[in-house]
Amino acid sequence: MAALRHEFYETDDKLTLSIFDRGADPADVSITFEPRKFTYTHGDKSLLLEPLKGQIDPDASNFTFGKVKVEVRLIKRAQGRWGDLIGDSPDPLTAPTIVPQASTSDGVRKPKKNWDAVTTTILTSEKEKTTEEDPNVGGDSTLNSFFQKIFGDADEDTKRAMMKSYQESGGTTLSTNWDEVKKGKVEVKPPAGAEWKKWN
Repeated sequence: MAALRHEFYETDDKLTLSIFDRGADPADVSITFEPRKFTYTHGDKSLLLEPLKGQIDPDASNFTFGKVKVEVRLIKRAQGRWGDLIGDSPDPLTAPTIVPQASTSDGVRKPKKNWDAVTTTILTSEKEKTTEEDPNVGGDSTLNSFFQKIFGDADEDTKRAMMKSYQESGGTTLSTNWDEVKKGKVEVKPPAGAEWKKWN
């Protein structure tokens, strides 16, 4: 018998198997689902998968015929990824499961923390801060209005110092001290870890 080319992809609850059998007539094809076995036969071509890596639900599993391939959906009895179609790993539904007990020094299990409740509490307790409480609230627009207020309330020397220092430093320095700024060109001082580049 000739083996059929096939491939698969899976989610936690099902495995979709593509069997490449061009023009397969549903009347000539035999498909059998068993908990750990899948059989596909079409004339002298067949595909036998046994033992399946995990257990499937034969009643829920199904298939559809296309022009190039037959698509088979194997519905898993237990959630999780198989990683492969077949394997001799113990069946997770028949193997005894050992649940590790979380132990503490006093032998009492601690209740699990309800993180959803913690998040809700934090979000509802945080009220919007004002710019007086936190100068970073509001971002650039608040910062710009802050500098506009300083500039608007300043005398001519302070305004001159602010304009000269900002322009000559490429926006990296803002000084209000005209006596210091008038002595010479204001140097570019990029933030720590940054590099100044002149744009043409």
